[in-house]
Amino acid sequence: MDKPKLDVRFYKTDSGTEPVREWLCELPATDRKKIGEDIKTVQYGWPLGMPLVRKMEKDLWEIRIHLQSRIARVLFTLSGDMIVLLHGFIKKSQATPKHDLKLAINRMRST
Repeated sequence: MDKPKLDVRFYKTDSGTEPVREWLCELPATDRKKIGEDIKTVQYGWPLGMPLVRKMEKDLWEIRIHLQSRIARVLFTLSGDMIVLLHGFIKKSQATPKHDLKLAINRMRST
């Protein structure tokens, strides 16, 4: 198997928690598997665009994941040759909620 273009790292808070990892652990195994596959696609295929990856702001992208009955998003930034997974959530509306975007931006600034 080819070497991935990017390594993947979970954002870690000052207290040592990894919010995206914790969010993933709460999801059903089938959802975790699909999210993992899509993250791996980005890891090996970067740079990618729509429909899987969309640029949200400067240095901030989202992975657009279609689960069986809902939609998930994982917001990430790049740090060198590393994807830093900043925030993950289940999307409930058309627009990305402002608080989710703001949370990811704040985490990105502290990486």
